[in-house]
Amino acid sequence: MILKEEYLLSNGVAIPKLGLGTWFIADENAAQAVCDAVEVGYRHIDTAQAYGNEKGIGDGIRKCGIRRRELFITTKLAAEVKDYQGVTTAIESSLQALGLDYIDMMLIHSPQPWMEFREADRFYEGNKEAWHALEDAYKAGKLRAIGVSNFEKEDLENIFSSCTIAPMVNQLLVHVSNTPFELIEYSQSKGILVEAYSPIAHGEVLKNQKIAAIAEKYGVTVPQLCIRYDLQLGTLPLPKTANPEHMRSNAQVDFVIADEDMERMKQLERIKDYGDASFFPVFGGKLK
Repeated sequence: MILKEEYLLSNGVAIPKLGLGTWFIADENAAQAVCDAVEVGYRHIDTAQAYGNEKGIGDGIRKCGIRRRELFITTKLAAEVKDYQGVTTAIESSLQALGLDYIDMMLIHSPQPWMEFREADRFYEGNKEAWHALEDAYKAGKLRAIGVSNFEKEDLENIFSSCTIAPMVNQLLVHVSNTPFELIEYSQSKGILVEAYSPIAHGEVLKNQKIAAIAEKYGVTVPQLCIRYDLQLGTLPLPKTANPEHMRSNAQVDFVIADEDMERMKQLERIKDYGDASFFPVFGGKLK
């Protein structure tokens, strides 16, 4: 069962192969989502400062009925924080909001502030400062693993140029019809685990008849097919939902997609419009 399987990060820390994404889950609903997910069998919860629900996630951790050390909790630095002291303060803020003594993993949410996402300024010096602050928190035992999100090759190379600890994760938008193959391969070649956020394309893949036909062939749902696709790429999917039935269904992915169907899905036309999900924090208030 996928909920009992793990990847090993480059530092030897185990991370569950499937996680629960919590973007768009309001703080007042986050504790129940965590409790429901734990009851289903999830042990990996992904949040972020930008999501505004760290307090609720922390409440859920305390209420869910299992020991803290059995959970893997990820959060992400606000994308606008690009200085050492600001990141140090932000780490303490997340620890306080979550009510935790340590966080399993913390990521730089984006190489650029959201309103400047994918524009010319790569914020190289700011990202080096942010990374050094994460390294120091890692060495101090406040974080068990550190990584990045939405980093392209040049952003990773910038970190490599001065780091003492390499990123362990690069969390990227990865789904059928939007798969950054070269970036995934590059990250993996550096020993970086790629996490796949929005593996169901913010729900947009549900409208794709070609994907639906492949799912029907395997007797699975479109979300199950898309989550399995990401797993077979060697990535870690983070489907987001507050619905316990969806949580349960999303974990029922113990089947194998044939090579020819994987290739068909890799060639599908890219989704360009994610509807309401095209806006902050993923694309900085701008359509991607």
